[in-house]
Amino acid sequence: MFNRESLFGNRQPPPPGQRQPVRQQPPPSSYEQPPRYSEDRRAPPPQPQQSRGGRMQLRPVNSPAELIVFNVCTVSPYDVPPSRDGETYLLLQGKYVLTARPHPSIEGGAIGLNQIQRRWMNVALADVVDAEIYDPFRQGKQCYLGNMDIEIGFATNKALSEAVDQDELADAVIKTFRNQIFAPGQDFLLDFKSVKLQGSVKTVELVDLARLGSEGKSETNPQARGILTPESRINFYKNAKSPINLKGSTRRPAANSIIRPDFKFEDLGIGGLDKEFSDIFRRAFASRIVPPGLADKLGIQHVRGILLYGPPGTGKTLIARQIGKMLNAREPKVINGPEVLNKYVGQSEENIRKLFADAEKEQKEKGDESGLHIIIFDELDAVCKQRGSGAGGGTGVGDSVVNQLLSKLDGVEQLNNILLIGMTNRKDMIDEALLRSGRLEVHMEISLPDEPGRQQILKIHTGKMRDNGKLSGDVDLAELAKHTRNFSGAEIGGLVKAASSFALQRHIKGGTVAALSDDIGEIQLRMQDFVNALQEVKPLFGVSEEDLERCVEGGIIHFGSHIDKILRDGQQYVQQVRSSASQHLSVLLHGPSGSGKTTLAAQIALNSQFPFIKLVKAVDMVGMNEIQKIQHLSKVFTDAYKSPLNVLVLDEIEMFVDWVPVGPRFSSAVLAALKGLMGNKPPKGRPLLVIATTSERSVLQQLQLKFNAEIAIPNVRPEELPQIMQQSGEFSNQDIQRAVSEIGDFPGGVGIQQAILAIQTAVQDSDRVGRFVEVMGEKIHM
Repeated sequence: MFNRESLFGNRQPPPPGQRQPVRQQPPPSSYEQPPRYSEDRRAPPPQPQQSRGGRMQLRPVNSPAELIVFNVCTVSPYDVPPSRDGETYLLLQGKYVLTARPHPSIEGGAIGLNQIQRRWMNVALADVVDAEIYDPFRQGKQCYLGNMDIEIGFATNKALSEAVDQDELADAVIKTFRNQIFAPGQDFLLDFKSVKLQGSVKTVELVDLARLGSEGKSETNPQARGILTPESRINFYKNAKSPINLKGSTRRPAANSIIRPDFKFEDLGIGGLDKEFSDIFRRAFASRIVPPGLADKLGIQHVRGILLYGPPGTGKTLIARQIGKMLNAREPKVINGPEVLNKYVGQSEENIRKLFADAEKEQKEKGDESGLHIIIFDELDAVCKQRGSGAGGGTGVGDSVVNQLLSKLDGVEQLNNILLIGMTNRKDMIDEALLRSGRLEVHMEISLPDEPGRQQILKIHTGKMRDNGKLSGDVDLAELAKHTRNFSGAEIGGLVKAASSFALQRHIKGGTVAALSDDIGEIQLRMQDFVNALQEVKPLFGVSEEDLERCVEGGIIHFGSHIDKILRDGQQYVQQVRSSASQHLSVLLHGPSGSGKTTLAAQIALNSQFPFIKLVKAVDMVGMNEIQKIQHLSKVFTDAYKSPLNVLVLDEIEMFVDWVPVGPRFSSAVLAALKGLMGNKPPKGRPLLVIATTSERSVLQQLQLKFNAEIAIPNVRPEELPQIMQQSGEFSNQDIQRAVSEIGDFPGGVGIQQAILAIQTAVQDSDRVGRFVEVMGEKIHM
């Protein structure tokens, strides 16, 4: 346990009138405290200009040569008397703290600062420095350094040929600068084995006196200062401009760690990807920041490649653009897939080899101490298609490019200092050999953001508006996140742009499209602007709202108790999928033509509130051949796996297989594909509900197209006809009684669509009842 006396000694000031004894100091050398000087016997020089509150104004001068590697400022003994605790700290310019040392060469009213310190404080020799005595304990109990991250490099052209042991370097820093105060952004010089090193503090962790050596609160604020003690842990990182060869430590992180010590995920400006970033860090980066000695003991093999895949606009390329900000030194190489291909023979393969040339050279020179080389490969599917598929033309260039990439990632001569990050929208098109362990072994899906993620993205896109007062107070981002189901990050950005256009429209002078009104400076985005934008911007993957709403136009007519039972049964199947009791469930709604199967199926799907609802109709595949139909159905099911909850409505499913009663005839290839897609279980965590409708249940039984559950949709019976007429609001009670008596009984029933069509037709005639009876008679006897 440390206390102030153990850190600074327990020296007491001399009695009044007695001079401070002169102590003999050894010559300065590495790892020693800077020499202390007694007061000068000469006549005292003029005192510095004093200001209110004990502040002084000192004139900067060059620090004595023997003290430039001790990170202290030198002062006149008459300006700053020695502290009772043995250390005197000066607060300079109101925010920089240095340890003060008296020196006989410094005149009164001056302060000695070396070039590194003046550059850190942005002070020139012609300036004036405000100084005052600083008490490190005024900031509370957390005034000691628990951990400190330092970026280290050579200060001159003279460098060390051998690798520097990090533990030895940390001991040198503690011995040289013990009891000094450090803050983020502070630069200093260190004499290490007669070679000058320059360090830059990146982050500090402050701890209480009783918790020295434990974890504390990480700070990157320059105001967060701490005292260096023997228990402080120091982590070193290479300076990119003058890299130093650091030997791996068994108790400190790797010196060539790719993660900046002051990096934070929110600095990237990417929302909704917290879990994905956490998983990427754990799988690809965590093994590279542990101490190399510990990694060797555990036998950890670093990941050489990760694959980011998912729908367009979800942030894969944005991650590539921003990932350089989390790196400690080397910027990643970014290449687009199509740029690799070249018309000249062998040039495409040469482009692949150039990507790995720097990594190969450094690994030969430095071995395990080589820094990490990151290669970001966008649109990977453009050059890494399945070999033998004919991609790349008849020359086989595509196959050669894949072979070259495979040999570089995991060939005979393995490279342990590379990390390939590939991105694609079509994972299924990439050669399987590239996806195995040892190559692109980490497969990370960047999926559509959930509701909290969408709110984060909206907050990012509206950040400048909010900071500048251009976002109205009635804009509710949480409410907007609820109404943007299955929007990708790019589509949310498009929504904000569309809302901005509506706001600008209010400030355009009438009758013109170019002149703006005088109050354009008062423009603000309102909630109504976003509501209007939601009518224009639609998600690429998501709910087919227009098609579904068209199916339920006019609503559901509850003309019988069986309608409520059908909707209730459908809701139970939805809940079964939602609760993950069934990852895959298929339900068939069957009944006579015009009985309302499609309307009920659409209503069940809309009531589910699932983020992905797709209505697939036979008319969507008009003009397609068998192969195109199979590809279309395969894409529909693949898209359905990109959301956490999915519903597919297959309307008139017998038409998908080109079934016709004459013959009968059907497409066996499409039928086989449909059976396979419906029988295939979705990926884990992506449950799927398939709702199909048909008027030919017997045909599906003959085709052996099976479903998990079936719901029968009957026709309208005679006793239910009055309820339909009454809910339409077009007939009085007398009209209903007259129509029912004239129509009479119809044992076979009639479809609900036919009854609604008869009502719509009768409304156009002066004799509504007569016309309704006439049309219904035709429908009944068809």
